[in-house]
Amino acid sequence: MNKLVDKVNHNPDDKQQVFETIHRLMHHFRARQYRLIQENGVDLTHMQHKVLGFFARHPDASLSDMVSYTGKDKAQIARLITEVRSKGLLDAKADASDKRITRLKLSPEGSKVFESLKAAEKELSELAVQGLTEEEYQTLLALLARIKSNIATC
Repeated sequence: MNKLVDKVNHNPDDKQQVFETIHRLMHHFRARQYRLIQENGVDLTHMQHKVLGFFARHPDASLSDMVSYTGKDKAQIARLITEVRSKGLLDAKADASDKRITRLKLSPEGSKVFESLKAAEKELSELAVQGLTEEEYQTLLALLARIKSNIATC
């Protein structure tokens, strides 16, 4: 039935179709990614996973750093950080020069969880592009980069 529904509004001249396809693709990718998180025995929501990833890439960052980076609401980010800390995946320490600022980084358990999630995502990414030749893969990346560039200049 999904195939029939997908073709209902199919118009080959509709340029919006590209973004609808990208959106559906990312929805499928994220759903499978979430299942991988659960299969790895990790009790994290999608947004908690994002918090873990941010502090993996930005060790010793603060709540304010993450708010600036994501543009999300400070209260929402604070709740997410609290949830991830309660799972023992983040370590916190006071900033050396300003004790009001808390610096966060992955705990040893958080590092272990993050590495397992990265491995699962790599496996999923490889599965997603299987069957593409190297030339097709490079062409896909180049086309997506052009689309991104077109949007960035708007």
